[in-house]
Amino acid sequence: MRLPSLLRRTPFRLTLLFLALFVAAASAILAYVYIASASEARVKAERDVRAETEVLTGIYEARGVDALNMALIDRTLRDSAYLYLLTDSRDRVITGSISVQPIAELKGPSQWITFPFTETDPDGRVTRPRVRGVQTRLSGGETLFVGKSLSDTEAYLARLTQALWGAMGIVLLLGLAGGVLVSRNLERSMGRLNKVVNAVRDGDLKARFPVRNSGDELDELGSGLNTMLDRLEASMASTRHAGDAIAHDLRSPLTRMRAKLEVSLIDAEAGAINGVEALQLALDEADNLLRTFNTVLAIARLQAAAGRTPDPRLFDAADLAADMAELYAPAGEDKGLEFSTEIERGLMIRANRPFLAQALANVIDNAVKYTPAGGAVMLRARRRSSGEIEFSVTDTGPGVPEADRERVLQRFVRLDNSRSEPGSGLGLSLVGAVLEAHGGRVWLDEGPGAYGGFGPGLRVALVLPPAEAT
Repeated sequence: MRLPSLLRRTPFRLTLLFLALFVAAASAILAYVYIASASEARVKAERDVRAETEVLTGIYEARGVDALNMALIDRTLRDSAYLYLLTDSRDRVITGSISVQPIAELKGPSQWITFPFTETDPDGRVTRPRVRGVQTRLSGGETLFVGKSLSDTEAYLARLTQALWGAMGIVLLLGLAGGVLVSRNLERSMGRLNKVVNAVRDGDLKARFPVRNSGDELDELGSGLNTMLDRLEASMASTRHAGDAIAHDLRSPLTRMRAKLEVSLIDAEAGAINGVEALQLALDEADNLLRTFNTVLAIARLQAAAGRTPDPRLFDAADLAADMAELYAPAGEDKGLEFSTEIERGLMIRANRPFLAQALANVIDNAVKYTPAGGAVMLRARRRSSGEIEFSVTDTGPGVPEADRERVLQRFVRLDNSRSEPGSGLGLSLVGAVLEAHGGRVWLDEGPGAYGGFGPGLRVALVLPPAEAT
């Protein structure tokens, strides 16, 4: 038989466990209070009885048995809290409030005893409280018993026990009610959470858990789930649109490729070129198209990373700058450019080195490509005053107008002064995607200005956050 949903909930079970522990603890406390109170009552009764016995024994020693008899009669008539019995050497009753000695055979000069005693309370009810007393052999052979009823203490203990059990019952009821309330609230919250999970499982990536801003564990779980769903939705959207974006972005290169192949076919038919040359042109265009396709895929992958660095590694940015300088310095010299570097050491960053190397290579390649012979290219790697790491490439080429500096970071954008050079317009777009994935940014500024027929030049800065200290 399957239990109701409420009884299967963990909070309700924890409530029952807590109540069981509370009952056990309360029972132990009740037992301790009862035993301690009873022990204290017995000790107090013994102390009072001992004091009373000393007083009566003093009367006997000072004035004899008759004076003791009168003292006992007086105490009995005054409704004393004590019980008395005085007998002679033959155990015959002289006076007292009880008729029989509690201890038939006294062992030693005195002996303590606790026994039940039947009496009638003021309301006429018969009770049997316990009596704690001592029986003493006097010097003349008489026997004196002095005892004290524990009825008041027992009544107090009974009231205390009843109050504790009543309080325990109330706590049990309140605990069960609280357990039911907590379980129902949790069941509703978990129901909302399960509703979101089921919706996402059915394909609704826009479902979110309603956060109440209470700061409890469910809100933390809901916030974490919502953040995860936001990233999942962004990733799925990026993946879903990647094919459409690639198809859209490659439409123009494919159109240009078809146009060039058509021109090559016409030239081949007219005898202007042979078939081998036409095939070579087709292969060159196919290679360009593949490079463009790979670049678009890389950009889509970086944008799908949603600001998270793919496969980051810790390395010195100065080493990367030095490698790039060594790679492009010969190309600059072949073109007649002055290629120089300023590289600081100890520029630790956490990044994807291949992607960052490709981005820096694109910037340097553009600088070398568009700077006329006789110009200069400067590569710098330094730490900014803010602590950020900066790569910068400055050239004396034609530069980029200020109005176009944001536009050139978009895909397939080529300015008029660059159309004479080969390219697809994806170089700076890839640079922007790499820096965005690394939490950095790209700055385009004017270069050193117009000088000697060159300029105004361009300065491209790649700014990255430093590696966090560990």
